[in-house]
Amino acid sequence: MTPRQEAHGEGGAPAAQHDPITVIVNGRPREVDHRLLSFDDVVRLAFDPVPTGPNVLLTVSFRNAAGERKGTLTEGESIEVKEHGTVFNVTATDKS
Repeated sequence: MTPRQEAHGEGGAPAAQHDPITVIVNGRPREVDHRLLSFDDVVRLAFDPVPTGPNVLLTVSFRNAAGERKGTLTEGESIEVKEHGTVFNVTATDKS
């Protein structure tokens, strides 16, 4: 089962909702309703609208996640967050 499937429960239905969890994304507090956040979830929390294009490179780094002190997320990966503890830094750069 993939992390995304685990977050949504059996048959793709959303998993039980939890109390909102506050994470910090690019210095701003953001509330989420589940503990497992994907790369795409974090990028959407950082940017509205999400930068797109053939030369856009998105980088997601984190610290104080559940079970991991710090690291980076790549597209397709997920991480479990902690209440008032997980901090994300998301950058969009031009590869050209």
